[in-house]
Amino acid sequence: MPAIAVSDRTRDASRRDGAGDRRGGGLSRARLVRGAAALSLASILPPPVLAQTPSTRKMNTRPIPSSGEALPVIGCGTYIGFDHAPGTPEYALLPGVVEALLDAGGKVLDSSPMYGRAEATTGELLAASGRRGEAFLATKVWTQGRAEGVRQMEASLRLLRADPIDLMQIHNLLDWRTHLATLRTWKDAGRIRYLGITHYTSSAYGEVEAVLRAEKLDFLQINYALDDRDAERRLLPLAAERGVAVIVNMPFGGGGLLRGLLARPLPPWAAEIGCASWAQVLLKFVLSHPAVTCAIPGTRRREHMQDNVRAGFGSVPPPGFWRDKLAAIGR
Repeated sequence: MPAIAVSDRTRDASRRDGAGDRRGGGLSRARLVRGAAALSLASILPPPVLAQTPSTRKMNTRPIPSSGEALPVIGCGTYIGFDHAPGTPEYALLPGVVEALLDAGGKVLDSSPMYGRAEATTGELLAASGRRGEAFLATKVWTQGRAEGVRQMEASLRLLRADPIDLMQIHNLLDWRTHLATLRTWKDAGRIRYLGITHYTSSAYGEVEAVLRAEKLDFLQINYALDDRDAERRLLPLAAERGVAVIVNMPFGGGGLLRGLLARPLPPWAAEIGCASWAQVLLKFVLSHPAVTCAIPGTRRREHMQDNVRAGFGSVPPPGFWRDKLAAIGR
């Protein structure tokens, strides 16, 4: 792996929240989710929301602008959570995550060669489940040079057991001109269905904007959360203008946003938008932006995935809904 990959992955690890899966003092998300499950949902949610749970209908979708294909609004990121080998206790939890996503009508599983063995794990889990056809697989290329890019992408197809792959993305714009030419060739040949770019560093948003304006892309993957709203200034409106689908890769923010909120009671207005947890509130905030196509919180726990997917059901409040709500929760 190039030196840039090592240093950038270190920065990734320091920023990603991991969907509240990290252990620590105080209330954990797992404990709260289990506690909420023990309560009657009828005491939390109004009847219209109960009628829209994953057990009775499929998740909301939004169109991919370049094709019109419907994409479910909640997916799953595989960073950290899927970097486990068969035979480990952590690996044994992961079939439940995939099952919970697919059972709710979700599709998107996003991975990368930089996520350890996450690609291999994803491929193994889908093969074992027999449900590959229900998944929308996304991964990335992150290296220098055409030949090395082709080698890396061929390995991804093999590990994910998918040819074609639904979405191939140029991660952090590394050598993007070289890889974009390859991706267009692969798309024409049917090796990939969609192509896109990713980034997570706000200092690079100027370059991301320039690429969005200059090139025809299907997808942009970017971080966006209640405590990380830089993308809404220019990138999200530009993606909508250019007809580019947006995947949000850090919907629970950084700096322990979700973990901090878990210690606070859920506000009464959460029920108004069909939310029974802070994770669902944060996901509904992200989905409130009309440019967002799908959010991909990462997790390695079935109960967290079951909690996350519920944000994909029912109505989504308009952006204006959050004006006084953000102030009320100190954001």
